[in-house]
Amino acid sequence: MHYLSKHPSLWEGLGRLFHAQFIWLSRWRHCRGFGIQSPTDYQFVRYVINEKWPYYAYQDFAGDDWLTHKLGCLYFRVANWRQPSVIIDGVGAEKYLLAGCRKARVAESIEPVELACVSIASDYQQLFQHCTDQSVIIFQDIWKQKPLWRCIQHDQRATICYDLYYCGIVIFDSKRTKQSYNVNF
Repeated sequence: MHYLSKHPSLWEGLGRLFHAQFIWLSRWRHCRGFGIQSPTDYQFVRYVINEKWPYYAYQDFAGDDWLTHKLGCLYFRVANWRQPSVIIDGVGAEKYLLAGCRKARVAESIEPVELACVSIASDYQQLFQHCTDQSVIIFQDIWKQKPLWRCIQHDQRATICYDLYYCGIVIFDSKRTKQSYNVNF
């Protein structure tokens, strides 16, 4: 009998590995900000989304599975970059977001949005009503509901959108030209 047939968890692990490699290969043209003309957007991709240097809090995130760890480190970097005073957490990412900005507090209700991390299935229309020009929203699991993610990208209030496959980042800034990017994350 074959070794892998005796250990189904290995099949599952190999499936996740091949899936992650397939996603990476399908987006290789979008590595490290290639094709982004805006210096601000390029810097965000290079130094926030795809930052490879270890941060001080990464050791606190040990023990998570690879995708939770990868997304948690991203949430940490976005909170560290944005430095919000109020965070809306709808996906259980509080420890990552607060590690990135220790002065922030988690909102109990929807307030003016500075930084929000929510599921793609949440009511984005209601959330967008509370956004300002400094708002940043991270939508988790956009790959599960691509049509809804496209609606969010085409909403006139969402100025800059980053599609990272596992999550999407929406930045609001009415002074900027609307733009959407696919990023190999």
